[in-house]
Formats: sequence, structure tokens, C-alpha cells
Amino acid sequence: MTSKPLPKEFWHFIYARLFFVLGLRMITTIVIYQMFHLADTYMVGIAGICEFIPAVIAALFSGHYIDRHNKKKILIWSYVFYLLCGLSLALISLPQFDLPAQAKITVILSVVFCTGIIRSFAGPAANSMIAAIVSREQLPRAISFNSSTWLVSSILGHATGGLFIAFAGIANAYFTTSAFIFIAALFAWQLKPKPPVTALQKEPMVKAIKQGFQFVFNNKNLLGVISLDLFAVLFGGAVAFIPEVAEKVLHTGPIGYGFLNAAMDIGSLVSIAILIRFPMKRRQGLKMMLSVAAFGLFIIIFGLSTVYWLTFLALAMAGFFDGISVVVRGTIAQLNTPDELRGRVAAINLIFINSSNELGQFESGVTSKWFGSIPAIIIGGAMSIAVVGATWFKFPKLKKLEY
Repeated sequence: MTSKPLPKEFWHFIYARLFFVLGLRMITTIVIYQMFHLADTYMVGIAGICEFIPAVIAALFSGHYIDRHNKKKILIWSYVFYLLCGLSLALISLPQFDLPAQAKITVILSVVFCTGIIRSFAGPAANSMIAAIVSREQLPRAISFNSSTWLVSSILGHATGGLFIAFAGIANAYFTTSAFIFIAALFAWQLKPKPPVTALQKEPMVKAIKQGFQFVFNNKNLLGVISLDLFAVLFGGAVAFIPEVAEKVLHTGPIGYGFLNAAMDIGSLVSIAILIRFPMKRRQGLKMMLSVAAFGLFIIIFGLSTVYWLTFLALAMAGFFDGISVVVRGTIAQLNTPDELRGRVAAINLIFINSSNELGQFESGVTSKWFGSIPAIIIGGAMSIAVVGATWFKFPKLKKLEY
């Protein structure tokens, strides 16, 4: 029996997601490259924490706001404000604006702070819309397509970010990202309105936020997968080290850096494509935990490698196993969350998972200053494996989870 085709509105959602993440990933790639060359890996870490702090603080409010308002409007306005951030970065990077390095760093950190706030609304608003667009039976397939789209655009964003830096310059690269985000807003405009659940419109904000956290902390499976991903990404994050490894260990330029930045997403895309064709039928929790351990192992190999092909392969394999955990985690979150809590749970997910990338970026910058970059990478990979061991005993039901 053939499954029912996904609705046309879902594809408008996917195209909006594709162009937004493409622009977002290009901006991230360019900012990391620019900050490393204006300062060092430590300042790359500072940029991460500048995005993490406002994202976490705003997410406490954004989930409640999303559940009470039209999600389509929130998504469009998020894209518009992110577009303005991209244009701001482009303008200060123009050769005509010959700003001192410290002044550029200050402006970049200020813009990154704003993008943290915007992402706390854009991500949860988008993720909470999926279940309102497709049926429950279509949900696992829709999540896989959504994750695949995110990865395809992330790969293209990382790789083309490096290419644009090399061939067009940093300012033009930022202008290109702004164009992609504008296209995303046009697709988002075609979505149907996603009004709030009526019963939530007069609910006090503090009570609503508390309900979201209570739901997550009382659902041990959901809490387990969120905690596992949080600490694995926190310790095993490699993004902040890639510019330094590319330049000082592998002696490659911005193009080589761009493809290294895309390697993890390429690996994730391969694993998710396999899972779309051959979905996991049993023992998804155990497979997710083993995948996170394998992720940590390949991060260690990334830290030890001194040749380009092995470094690229290690990052790609780390991404391959991370992609497996992405599908399992996303499906668990969508299947276990009631409609009236989707915005708040998505916002909490952003705090513990999406923002762990920025916090991990900061952790990488700090540990590189303490131990040196290569030892910091190896320690981070080992800690990711240790997190799996801790989760194995702290959340014993997780390894038996099936859906």
C-alpha cells in the first residue's frame, strides 16, 4: 500500500527551510572564518557564546509566544530580521568601510547576538508547524525530509560560503546569503496561517513556560535524548577548530575550509537518505546511543589526522552517525509532544540542543586556549563517548526505546 503524498504546503515549507538554512549556514561559515582571521580560535568561541546567551534567554519566552500567535507570521518576521543582520554584516565588510579589526569584531559580535534572539523564534516556529501541515502517519517521513533539507542546505551553505569567500570576497558572500534568506521569506509567505490553540490565548506566561519544562522533565525518553545530544555536541563540537586545522595543520585555503565545514553535513545527509529508504524498525534508542559513541570516536580521529582526506572522512563519518541520532531524536520529540505544547517544547529543544552548538563553539575556544587545539579536540571526542556511558545508566529505558 502506497503512502499518501505529502501536501503541496509542506513543499513550500521545505523550500523556505532550504533557502533560509542555506543563508544561515553561509553566514555562520563566513563569520567563523572572518573572526579567526581578525583574531583567533578563542574569539570564534566568544562569537559562539554571544549567540548562545540571547538564544537561551529569548527561548524561555519564545515558546510561549509561538504557541499563542500565528506561527506563519513569526516565521516570516524572523526571516526578515535575519535578512537585515546579513545585510549589516555585508556592509561593514565592504572595502569602503575600512574599520579597524577591533571595531569589526564588536559589530560582528553585536549582530551575532541579534541572530541568537531571532533563531530562538525561527527554529521553534518552523519545527512546531510540521505536525500542523502533515498527518500523523506522514510525520516520520516529513521529519526525515525536513532533516534532509536542513542538511542539504547546510552542506551547500558551508561549501559555498568558502567558495564565495575565495572568489567574491567576504562582503559579496554576505550579500548572497541575504538574497537566499529573502527567497526563503517568499516561500514562507505562501504557507497557510497557523493560528494558536484557542485555550492557550489567556494562559499566564510563567505558568505556560513552567508547563513546557515540566512536560520535558517528566518525559524520561524525551529528556534522555535531549540530554544526550546536549552534552555530546557540547564536548564533541568541532566547528570552531576547523579554520585553525585547515590553515595550520592541513595548510589549505578558504575553499578547502569550506568543504571541511560541509563534511559533517555530507555524512549526515547520507545516513538520513538511507533512513528514508530503509527506516529503522526496531531498537531505535540503542542505535541512537551507539551512533553518538561512534560520533565521539571519529571526532578523536579528526583531532589526530594530519592529512586532508582523512580529516574530511573523519568529519563525514562523525556527521553520518550524528544523522542517525537526529532522525531518532526528532521523531521522538514530534510523536511525544501534544499540539498545544509544540512551541514550548521546540523552544526548550532549542535551548538544550540547537544552542549546544554555540555553547560547544565557546567550549572549544576556551579549551583550545587551555590545552591547545589538537588536545582539546581529542578530549572533546572522549567526553562525548563518556556521555553515552553516563546516559546508559542514567536513562536505562532509553536503550530499549522503540517507536
